[in-house]
Amino acid sequence: MSVTAVTAVAADRSVRAPLPVLGRDVTVPLVTGGEVTYAALDYAASAPALQRVWDDVAAYAPYYGSVHRGAGYLSQLSTDLFENARVTVAGFLDCRAGDQVVFTRSTTDSLNLLATALPDGCEVFVFETEHHASLLPWREARVRYLDAPDSPRQAVTTLERALAGRDPHSPALVCVTGASNVTGELWPVRELAAAAHAHGARIVLDAAQLAPHHPVSVRDLDVDWVAFSGHKLYAPFGSGVLAGRADWLRTAEPYLAGGGASRKVTRRADGGVDVEWHDGAARHEAGSPNVIGVHAVASACKALTEAGFEGLAAREEELIRAVRDGLADVPGVRFLSLFGDDAPRVGVLSFVVDGWNSSHFAAALSAEYGIGVRDGLFCAHPLVRRLLGGEPGDQVECGATESLAAIRVSFGAGTPDEHVERFVRAVRELVRDGARWTYRTEDGRCVPDTSART
Repeated sequence: MSVTAVTAVAADRSVRAPLPVLGRDVTVPLVTGGEVTYAALDYAASAPALQRVWDDVAAYAPYYGSVHRGAGYLSQLSTDLFENARVTVAGFLDCRAGDQVVFTRSTTDSLNLLATALPDGCEVFVFETEHHASLLPWREARVRYLDAPDSPRQAVTTLERALAGRDPHSPALVCVTGASNVTGELWPVRELAAAAHAHGARIVLDAAQLAPHHPVSVRDLDVDWVAFSGHKLYAPFGSGVLAGRADWLRTAEPYLAGGGASRKVTRRADGGVDVEWHDGAARHEAGSPNVIGVHAVASACKALTEAGFEGLAAREEELIRAVRDGLADVPGVRFLSLFGDDAPRVGVLSFVVDGWNSSHFAAALSAEYGIGVRDGLFCAHPLVRRLLGGEPGDQVECGATESLAAIRVSFGAGTPDEHVERFVRAVRELVRDGARWTYRTEDGRCVPDTSART
């Protein structure tokens, strides 16, 4: 084999290897005795921070200073870092000239901010399949909730029908996810954006689950805004992003009133106060900003870009296939899907197990195998209830053989093969042999009963 070939193989292996993340060597106790390395398989809720991001934060921490407010060296350094992060995020999202990048606390915060900036009379169109972060902020507007589609094509058709006949000169906004936090399925964002624009509407993309797994180009997808969270993008702390067109944001009342958002404040003769607000991103960033969180988001954007989404996505496909193939012959295991089992998806899979309460199953995975997953309705209640075919009843006691909730396993750039292999083995053993421990209900959740063994 030539030197060139050896180098290519090494490069391919490095791309396919998991990225270093915090917590990869953390051990947790098992209720059955001993300890095991924790398998974090709840990336869809919060992904572990990349080691690269943590190192960048640690390097900056001694230079921490106030942003936009100080003449000292550390303040100036922090301000430059904060504004350079804005440039980095704009590049990561392939924003258009004139787009604004506003730093928020999370995707939820970003979409609530946009909801306050809607023009008078704006109508909002949103599928019932959305995460609550993108389903609920529009309640003060005229909202049309669209039924869950059975395919990407039907999603576009449903939106086109909903938009048909509306006045194209009146404001309207479509809100759609890029990847479902329940099924992991990719949505036809570009086609939905085209449908929205054809009917004079704008569109905002909830990229909370998409951005950590695939490149997101505002320009290519032709969306008007995009929102995502740092804590799902391998960055610690509470920072989020709303990026996109500036006009609605520029004319809206500030999301928060306070220092930083105001350019000039004066007293009137009658004793009142007049305020002149900023018209840039600062208009909606009142208060002392989370400069460390913003720096972490920018660092994560750089790290993922440098790692290359193509290789990360290819490895993730292998992990998805390992889960689905490994559980394909396990009786009673059913994966949830809107668009079908073969639909393209990110590393998010939800399932139910016949004869098991979801909380009981998740508790056993944690207590007996050291595996962290999520169970419940995943802040997407209408979608999960539709996929499960019913409404939840009263709280189901631990050990019951059914519940209208599901189990979600999710992974990403930092997931070792062993964690997925352990998960598959654990599911197979629990279905075949049952739990090895006794569990009880506490505050609505199943927990190991430490007073007794099975």
